[in-house]
Amino acid sequence: MNETSSEQHPDTRELLPTATAVRTRAAVRELVRPYRGLAFGGFAVMIAATGVGLLVQPILGRIVDLVADQRPAGDLTLPVVLLVLVALAHGGTTALGLSLVSRLGETVLAQLRERFVEKALRLPLEQVEKAGAGDLTARVTRDVSVVGEAVRSALPELARSLLAIFLTLAAMAALDWRFLVAALLAVPVQASTARWYVRHAVPLYAQQRIATGAQQQQLLDTIAGAGTVRGFSIEEEHTARVTRRSSTAVELKMRGIRLVLDFYNRLHVAEYTGLTAVLVTGFLLVRADSVSIGTATAAALYFHSLFTPVNSALVLLDDAQSATASLARLVGVADEPTPEPTRPQGTAEPSQRGTEPDGTVTVTGIDHAYVPGRAVLQNVDLTLRAGERVALVGPSGAGKTTLAKLIAGVHRPTSGSVRLTGTPGRGSGLPVALVTQETHVFAGPLADDLRLARPDATDDELRTALTDVEALEWAEALPDGLDTVVGDGGHRLTSAQVQQLALARLMLADPPVAVLDEATAEAGSTGARLLEKAAGRAVEGRTALVVAHRLTQAATADRIVVMEDGRIVESGTHDELREGSGPYASLWEAWSGTRTATEAPPTHHGGPDTVKDDD
Repeated sequence: MNETSSEQHPDTRELLPTATAVRTRAAVRELVRPYRGLAFGGFAVMIAATGVGLLVQPILGRIVDLVADQRPAGDLTLPVVLLVLVALAHGGTTALGLSLVSRLGETVLAQLRERFVEKALRLPLEQVEKAGAGDLTARVTRDVSVVGEAVRSALPELARSLLAIFLTLAAMAALDWRFLVAALLAVPVQASTARWYVRHAVPLYAQQRIATGAQQQQLLDTIAGAGTVRGFSIEEEHTARVTRRSSTAVELKMRGIRLVLDFYNRLHVAEYTGLTAVLVTGFLLVRADSVSIGTATAAALYFHSLFTPVNSALVLLDDAQSATASLARLVGVADEPTPEPTRPQGTAEPSQRGTEPDGTVTVTGIDHAYVPGRAVLQNVDLTLRAGERVALVGPSGAGKTTLAKLIAGVHRPTSGSVRLTGTPGRGSGLPVALVTQETHVFAGPLADDLRLARPDATDDELRTALTDVEALEWAEALPDGLDTVVGDGGHRLTSAQVQQLALARLMLADPPVAVLDEATAEAGSTGARLLEKAAGRAVEGRTALVVAHRLTQAATADRIVVMEDGRIVESGTHDELREGSGPYASLWEAWSGTRTATEAPPTHHGGPDTVKDDD
């Protein structure tokens, strides 16, 4: 089980998991383990660089003693030369150490990004829908950026600062243990400041991440639904929602700024406390002839040199807390268990099939709810015989799309099972393929887009698939034929062409079972007839479940299944249901009584459109 904490969104969205601090540290160790040699080498060089840099203060102290003793100017040559050599060695080793640490950080970050993207692409659709696209988008963009910036700058600088602090304190002890005691007077103030900051910063930055995700989700919802917002004249309401989300994010940001300012004020108290203690100790020790003026000077310079690494370390604590919060969100997704292959539960392997022919789908006792207590499907039983074309009709919200997605393996049923017998398709390797009206065209050559369904398909096989869905003519008429770049930044395809592309992919994937969820709904009347013909060819020889948005589609199916309120209420052929007294007959009668001269029924059977299903 994942060791994650649960984030609660203001609008009760179930956000994607966030790893606990313990699990985040463990994940980092797992990522670093293969690169232990690089890690040890990088930090060893950093220790050497810091040690070389600490030679500057005693050399400067020696110069002070030479001047105080009124030694000849020639005696200063050696210390000055040593200072130059130390500077060169320090610069070289520091650059090498930072390079090695940065390489380690970038390598580990690359591994984390790959794990995150791999798991994000495999997240169950319902989990992403419950969280909202804004949550995943914020992690892919903002959180990855924060962690990346920390790895490139904060991590090397933090490592160097911590090494400088510990080695400088050791050097002060080597001068005289009493200098170390004086310097440590600043530690209680610094430690209490750090604890105070962490205690307030961790929950604050977690709230900021949630608020940012909520803000992005609201922007996405408003922009994506701009047409509906304008259509219902609810611009002010949505503007107010965006304003509320943005105000929350800004208010949390301002709290963070105030927290950092208070943090700096407390650090100044620690600096002045420690410096005063070291100077007073040096004065007393010099007066007692316990140390030389140069030694006291070196001790004061050592403590003064701590200002920069201590402040850097504590300032970087701010970046570290922000990066840790982002890292926990990435690890939370990367730790998600890999879902089983996208196929219906209970899918029978060839050895388990018995006498059932390939392509038989058996739905048994399906119940499904996206939100507990609000069932979308209730006790659904359905069998699709091998090679049978079944049309699924019913009013909006009847559960048609949900049932189609369960059979396609996109969702898992709350209870019950979906069993499919058959061998995987030649292309995608899946026994069932889903085609919806929301087809995505990936940026790149049209041929590459088609080969998503079968990577090893030849050009002739691509042309055959396009021919079968009557798309070859327009595809070859593109500026560069099948090499034409489509998708974002490329040639724009019409909605009908996009659906033909989806049907061609289905032909190439060649699964035994096909699920078409209103795959021809976006086209106009002429385009609809063309797409219905193409869809018919695409499902020939396969078991097909067609979520029909027109009764003309249902009328040509081998069997029609009617759904209402999450249940199957009728099943039979077009003629059987039309002659009965159920919901389908009512739909058909309504169409028959309202059709005009230009709405003649098709040659085989005809009928009105059913209402689009939005569940």
